[in-house]
Amino acid sequence: MALTDLTIFSALAQKMRWHQARQGLLAENVANADTPGYRARDLKPFNFEAALGSAPGSDLRMAATEPGHIGAGASGSGPLKAQSTYGYEVTPDRNAVGIEAQMMQVASNQMDYQAATTLYTRSLNILKIALGRSG
Repeated sequence: MALTDLTIFSALAQKMRWHQARQGLLAENVANADTPGYRARDLKPFNFEAALGSAPGSDLRMAATEPGHIGAGASGSGPLKAQSTYGYEVTPDRNAVGIEAQMMQVASNQMDYQAATTLYTRSLNILKIALGRSG
């Protein structure tokens, strides 16, 4: 059994790929900050619940065991697709990229990616310790 077969590792790998794709889109937005008519693009938010449900060998499902429980349904996000975002700032040449907002999103995306990689690394370390291979 490979590590990528474990649900949490598969979901974290999907999350890291999502952050990489988002970083590329945000970089394009910054690069086109002076392009007339350019609209900023971004990815749909990552759905971790759907990623857990679509992982290979995943049997994780939320279930309402009592009538008062809130039902939960996973909505698949599918492949990564860019969508236009509409900001409040539009220049006279119809450019809708707010450079400050884009740079804030770049920094936020970078921190979230770092958190995902840290969680992935620490999970690997826990498995190594459990197997008696600490170091």
